[in-house]
Order: sequence, then structure tokens, then C-alpha cells
Amino acid sequence: MNNSSAQRISPEGQNLKQSKVRYLILTMLFIVTIINYIDRSALGIAAPVMREDLAFDAVKMGIAFSAFNWAYTIFNIPGGWLLDRFGARNVYGIALLLWSACTFFQGFITTLVGLFILRFLVGITEAPSFPGNSRLTTMWFPQHERGRAVSIYNSAQFFGLALFTPVMTWILKDFGWSHVFWVSGGAGIVMAILWFKFVREPYNHPRVNQAEIDYINSGGGLANEEQKRKWKWSDVRLLLTNRQMAGIYIGQYAMNTIVWFFLTWFPTYLVEEKGLTLIQTGFAASIPYVGAFFGGLFGGFISDAILKRGKSLAVARKTPIIAGFLLSSSIVLANYTSNISIIIIIMTVSFFAKGMAGITWSLVGDMAPKELVGLTGGIFNTIGNTAGIVTPLVIGLIFAKTHSFNGALIFVASIMLIGALSYIFIVNKPERLELADKK
Repeated sequence: MNNSSAQRISPEGQNLKQSKVRYLILTMLFIVTIINYIDRSALGIAAPVMREDLAFDAVKMGIAFSAFNWAYTIFNIPGGWLLDRFGARNVYGIALLLWSACTFFQGFITTLVGLFILRFLVGITEAPSFPGNSRLTTMWFPQHERGRAVSIYNSAQFFGLALFTPVMTWILKDFGWSHVFWVSGGAGIVMAILWFKFVREPYNHPRVNQAEIDYINSGGGLANEEQKRKWKWSDVRLLLTNRQMAGIYIGQYAMNTIVWFFLTWFPTYLVEEKGLTLIQTGFAASIPYVGAFFGGLFGGFISDAILKRGKSLAVARKTPIIAGFLLSSSIVLANYTSNISIIIIIMTVSFFAKGMAGITWSLVGDMAPKELVGLTGGIFNTIGNTAGIVTPLVIGLIFAKTHSFNGALIFVASIMLIGALSYIFIVNKPERLELADKK
């Protein structure tokens, strides 16, 4: 802990009533994660009108869509390292400001090149976001509260998609596509100002007291952690070759497979396979996101409840994760019915289960070397998000060859089972890695 924080937090502070600053931090992470997903989905919302106004055909639009995923996947590892090197508050806050500005300026573009560059920049600057969420929750929350904290910020993405997609669609209809980018980007710029006002690491936050610091540390949090780790390839090798880490990376890839099915091909599945109208599809496609939101909260609360009952960390974390993966594979049951209501129920249950398994991010905080929480999260998210490149392509090839989504749902279900097997057989006992070299 630095000298200024040591002077500010006196031993007498231990007799004070515990402050609750960690909940303020969690609130900020929840809101910023909503903005994160609104900004990354803004192009998809604006695309139908934007394509017509700018004369972009499907190929050009596909190129623009791909820019984000390539940049986001490539820059997760550098983004994670920057978090460890310069601190989550500064790196995350600057990233929030930059990706929001890049989103805002998309409202002015007139060319494909301009749109591609800005979307690529959004991908780069959003890369530190989820590793940053993981680092901050690891610093601010004891282990027995971390599952809930992770589930809350992780479920924000689905809360935002379910709640604000209709709002942004209304803005598109009444005001035009430029306003979609101006509103979403402008909201992020405002949040960046609030971020720098309210968010800090625990060891130098002006509102925290010693009682809360002690509570966090006694529960396995890293409230006093302020190492600034320099880049070392040996750190990357350690994180890529460790068996436990490899297991959670495989699981994250599996989880993102079902996410990207819903984000890319699910509306087409409803229209072309099941015959829904566009209006019906817009409503039906939002229901699984609601399921994922509540599933995420459920998984986090169940995990922490199991931990509080005295069970091991392995049991507490792996139980909802494995159950979620197994239940998510039930998506394949949609192949055996043509009843739309039953199909939506199956999809919602499957995405609810995906949300329940979403506490995988808590294992990054539980298992990463305390000096490398950001880098670990970057690698974890990089491998996971390669599914965002592979899944749309594989499903597209299956659909093109078979003119059916039956094979696509079998593919998704199979990958979810692989995720479950990874946590059963590869991730043995989650525990924190220790570095031989602490500098």
C-alpha cells in the first residue's frame, strides 16, 4: 500500500462501521458493461437503414461487421497487460472514453473505409473491458462475494441488449441511423467522466475505510494489490501451458459459441427456418437475453451460497458452471419441434443456462497470479472470442450446404458438452497460481 493511503487509513479505522464502496464500484461496472454492449451492437441496429443510405451491399456490411471482432480478439492480451502495468482505473477509463468517441463519430461516416477504421478502433479500445471488470472485482470483493459480483456485471450485457435494443430501434426509426451512434457514444462519454470521479482501486479510494479493506483482504480479495508488472513472455507461457488455465480457456471458447449463435444467426434461424416475420423475430429474439440475464444472477448467487456453506471453491464454482454447460446443450431439442412457443422456451432455457455458467470469469480472479489478473483475463477472453470468428462461419457453411439449421444446433450443443467435459476432467482444483519471479 502506498504512503498516502497508509496515512489516510489509520488503525483506528478498523473500529469504524465497514464502508460499502465495493457496491458503488460494482454499480459502475454494471452500467459500463451495458454501454459496452450497446456500443458494440450499435452498427447492427443501424445497419438496415444505414446500408440503404450509404449504398452498402451485404459484402461491404459484412466487412464492416468483421472489423470489431478481429480487433477485439487480437488486442485482448495487450489490453490485459496494460491493466496490470498501469492500473484498471486509468486503462479502463481511457478505453471507455476512446471507444465511446469512436462510436460517436460513426454517426458522421460516409465511406466503408471510415466505418471499418472506426469499428476496428472500437474493437481495440473495448479489449480491456472484461479483463478490467475481472481485475476490479478481484481487488474489491472477497472470494465468497465474487461469484455474485461477476454474475451481476456479466449479466449486464444481456440486460442492455434486452432493454435498450428496442430503444435504439425507436431512435433509428424516428431520428435516423446517425442518432443511434450519437446517443450510444455520447452516453459512454458521459460515463467516462463519472468513471474517473467514482472509480479507483481500493488502496487509494477516498471513500473506503480500513474495515472494508480488512474485510476484502480477509476473504481472499486483493485490496492492497498495486504491483505494476512489466511485460514478460515467460508470464504468457506460464498462463498458456498451465493445465488448470487451459481448462477454463476451453470452457470460455465453448460458452462464446452459443453466445455468437444468438448474436449472429438466431434471427435468421427464426425467419428462414421457422417462418417468423421481422416484427415477431424482434420480440422473440429478445426473450433469451432476458433468460441469460436471470441465469447469470442465479449462477453467481448459487456459487457464493455453496461457498458460504463450507464447500470447497472447486465445488462452489464448478457446480453451476458444469450444470449450465450441460443444460445449454438442450438447445438441440429445438430440432424436434415446429411449435414456435416451445422453440422459444427451449432457447430461453438454454441461454438461461449459459448465463448460469457465466461465472467462469470469477475463476480468472480466483486462479490468476495476483500480479497478472489483467493478462490472464486477456488471454481468457482472447481464446474465448475466437468463437466469435469461427462460429458464424461454421454455422453459415452448415446452413449453406444443408439449407437447414439442424446441423448448426447439433454443432452448438456438441461444443457446450465439450465445455462441460473441460471443467469435469481438466479443471481439477481451482487455486491461485504463484509466480516464482514477483517483479
